[in-house]
Amino acid sequence: MVDTTTPRPEGRTAPPRPGGRTAAVRAAVLTATEDALIDAGFAGIDLSAIAAAAGVGKTTVYRRWGTPEALVADLLGEMATQSVSATRTGNLADDLLANARLVVDTLRDRRQGPLFGALIAAATGDDRTREALAEFYRTRVREWVSCVEDAIVRGDIPDDTDTSAVIRSVSAPLYYLMLTGVRTPTEHDARMAVDATLAALDSGAFTADTVRTDTP
Repeated sequence: MVDTTTPRPEGRTAPPRPGGRTAAVRAAVLTATEDALIDAGFAGIDLSAIAAAAGVGKTTVYRRWGTPEALVADLLGEMATQSVSATRTGNLADDLLANARLVVDTLRDRRQGPLFGALIAAATGDDRTREALAEFYRTRVREWVSCVEDAIVRGDIPDDTDTSAVIRSVSAPLYYLMLTGVRTPTEHDARMAVDATLAALDSGAFTADTVRTDTP
């Protein structure tokens, strides 16, 4: 099952017809890729084994994807297309806490936690996978900036607040805990991340003159 919380496949001479066997093959291969990443990490990705697990021909996988990196990039692309609606309660603190809890729940999940660890590991050694992961994260940030924009409209925070930077500030320390192997983030960590972000907002840290505009 492809994650709803984590870009595109190898270039083709013509786009695949939506639905039908082409879509079914891709879905089966991406599911097999996800399972392999969860079970054995990026090092466990073998194209022949993926083909066997997906029930498709080995030549199909080699022709369409060609490398483990291409498989992972395509998986990230598929994950990025699956929308995660932002929480919009009318209270920024509550909305940001919902975002933080979503990240914590994902990283604590017995499947999604290992999957994200493997995806990030794969991105460290391949430019295409790195860009796919960056685009996945940009997509998730874009989906949540609406709650920060709502706060601007209400007059709760300055008009020139960098909305993307606010969302990144909430999730970054939670991913950091997972990536450094300190421990899996908790509800307490989610609340701390939100409190720190709100304090930074109050200090003007996210206004246009203090935030770089070239960050993803």
